[in-house]
Amino acid sequence: MGLCLYDLAASDPERRFSPYCWRTKLALMHKDLAFDTIPWRFTDKDAIASSGQGRVPVLIDGDRVVFDSWTIATYLEDAYADRPSLFGGEGGRAAARFVNGWADSVLVGGIVRLVVNDIFAHLDEKDRDYFRESREKRFGMKLEDISADRDKRVGGFRDSLDPMRILLRAQPYLGGDAPNYADYVVFGPFQWARCISDFRLLAPDDIIVAWRDRLLDAFGGFARRAPAYAS
Repeated sequence: MGLCLYDLAASDPERRFSPYCWRTKLALMHKDLAFDTIPWRFTDKDAIASSGQGRVPVLIDGDRVVFDSWTIATYLEDAYADRPSLFGGEGGRAAARFVNGWADSVLVGGIVRLVVNDIFAHLDEKDRDYFRESREKRFGMKLEDISADRDKRVGGFRDSLDPMRILLRAQPYLGGDAPNYADYVVFGPFQWARCISDFRLLAPDDIIVAWRDRLLDAFGGFARRAPAYAS
């Protein structure tokens, strides 16, 4: 049995929208590893019960079950050390871990308030009650109110990305001359938003857009072929 990845899907099983699953898919592409994806939805907890938890990504590699995008990345790096490196050494691994934390707090935390209602609109009917209840509990307000002020909020989100712009003015990728896992960590949240929302997170002339486009075209346009919006 080859590598299999449980991958968060919308009502359309081809529309995959987890930022964490996108990180893992690009890591697998970087490692040049063949894999299959299995569409998974929020309430399909039994399907990934063998992982001992209830979230994706979950990677099945023979008799190994690995979950959490960062844990999967380090597993792939070590288990497939003969393949192209995701980190370029231990220093790169440590730097990518910092980027991983930054992306989870700044990017995922910032983007979710801008697109959460667009996520809800794309969910399978069986997931909607769970999603509404869990997100309203998390944010302490009605789902419809979370993104109500997003036109005002997006400016602050864009400002929060200045450290990334400074780096991209000096080099084409966060990883240097070529992308590495740090790039995939940050790309995942942007691809997540792109797959479920037509809300424009970035100005068209933003240097981050050019970086994102290069990653959309990487690996033969793997990410660009996914069902998504143009924003």
